Amino acid sequence: MRSHLLEGKVRHRRSSPFVYELEHDVWYFALDLDEIDEAASKLRLVSRNRRNVLTFRDDDHMLPPAVSLAESVREHLSGYSVDPVDWRITLVTNLRILGYLFNPASFYLCRDAAGELRVVIVEVNNTHGERRLYTLWPERRGDEHTASMEKDFYVSPFIGMDAGYTVRTWDRPSELRIAINETEHGSPVLTTSVVLRRLPATNRAVGRLLTRYPFVTLKTIGAIYWHALRLWLKGASFHRHGAARGHGTRVAGALPPGQGTAR
Repeated sequence: MRSHLLEGKVRHRRSSPFVYELEHDVWYFALDLDEIDEAASKLRLVSRNRRNVLTFRDDDHMLPPAVSLAESVREHLSGYSVDPVDWRITLVTNLRILGYLFNPASFYLCRDAAGELRVVIVEVNNTHGERRLYTLWPERRGDEHTASMEKDFYVSPFIGMDAGYTVRTWDRPSELRIAINETEHGSPVLTTSVVLRRLPATNRAVGRLLTRYPFVTLKTIGAIYWHALRLWLKGASFHRHGAARGHGTRVAGALPPGQGTAR
């Protein structure tokens, strides 16, 4: 089974208007979209679209919410003049824990039939129940998948909409690294990194991670509000959600080189 688990750390470092750092232990599922049912059948605590300790729901992902996630992602990719029928697509995400889920970001790692990482789709959710997809084609190919995009979606109240991201992905056999550098008005403001080691998806490993990091999805949303309070108390500029309306009204992304304007 290609699906597996990922365990490691997420780090945030804000460099403007003051330095602010945080670090958390995290774990994720890395699900091959063509074997979700197989993973659910082998892992006692995991189910697909029905209640369990851990639940994967197709409609927790994509725009519009998916009925069959593998079909939705391939349909999305086919809109960029590629044929992803034989592609291997791995979703890095949290599952629902006892029914609750908040995923700030999930990542679809899309490899072609030759095994090359061709596309990274970043699926972003905010605390207002909104979702956007950023479809990233590499600026250069190789061991490091690098792509940039303009911010088109309200996420943090402490960073305005005149911002942009550069996303770097290293999808290696032993580990996965993702680094996101955010600029505001052209100046660096926030660096986020996730460094994860790969673990086999076994019942024992799932049980260990649940015991070591219980309710990780609740921990995520709690940490968001806790650090937001600390930033506000430190005097960080606050951008209201209503002021950003009109931004991010489309699914943001970039077409492959030579394919015209982003859809």
